[in-house]
Formats: sequence, C-alpha cells, structure tokens
Amino acid sequence: MTTYPDLVLVEDNHDDIEMIKDALKDTGEKISTLVFTDGAEAAQFFFQPDSRFRTNNMQPPKLILLDLKIPKINGLELLKRLKSDDKTRHIPVVIFTSSNAKSDRMTCYQSGANSYLIKPLDADIFSEYIGEIIKYWLVMNENVS
Repeated sequence: MTTYPDLVLVEDNHDDIEMIKDALKDTGEKISTLVFTDGAEAAQFFFQPDSRFRTNNMQPPKLILLDLKIPKINGLELLKRLKSDDKTRHIPVVIFTSSNAKSDRMTCYQSGANSYLIKPLDADIFSEYIGEIIKYWLVMNENVS
C-alpha cells in the first residue's frame, strides 16, 4: 500500500505555502506533503474515481491542513465533502485560516473539522503553530489508518 502523502495542504497563498514548507523542514520530521492551491484540485484528488487516491490503494494522509478561502471550491465545501465520504471522513482536518469569524468556526466544527486555527500574522509564531500542528497530528496522534 502506498503511504504518500503524510500531509495534504490545501492553500492558495504562495507565501503561506512557503512558510509552511519551511516550518515543516524545521520540525526535523520526514513529512511527505502534497499541495493543492484550490479546492477543485483537492476534490479531484480525493473524489474522482480514476484519481491516484481512489485507484492506487493509497493509504490516506495523516492530516489535511485546509484554508477556508481557496478558489473554485471553498474550504468549507471541501470539508463537507471530505467528512461525508466513507474513504475520507476519518482523516483529521485542521482548518488553518485567517478568518476569525465565530460563524466560520461554528460551521466548520459542525461540518466535522477536527481543529480550527487562525493564522498568526507574526512569521515566527506562524512557524511555531505549524511545528505544534505537526507534532500533535503527525507525530503524537494515532490515526485509524
């Protein structure tokens, strides 16, 4: 069974992608990562019958790090699809977004998000957040897969 990737990142902001990649390197953990810059790409990967995820008997990722404000299919719609599908519902989804709206937090948790984190503006704190997310969800947490 293929184990790639450990982390699926769904993020459209290239600066945030680079900061997340740098923070992943800083953890010292070997983390295979797949990046999608819009919700449609991620949905195709997870849900198209002929996708690598569906056809290669691929082990699910240990974590999906999902921004809400992404193009084509927004993060909330992608979250709802992930949590309503038998093959993806058990994958932890951490919302990592700039939105501090209570309604967004409530809707995400009601839709099955495992965690909701607001992106810090400070680069050092941003990097620390990523390190803590990885430490908990990819190192400490025992997933079902």
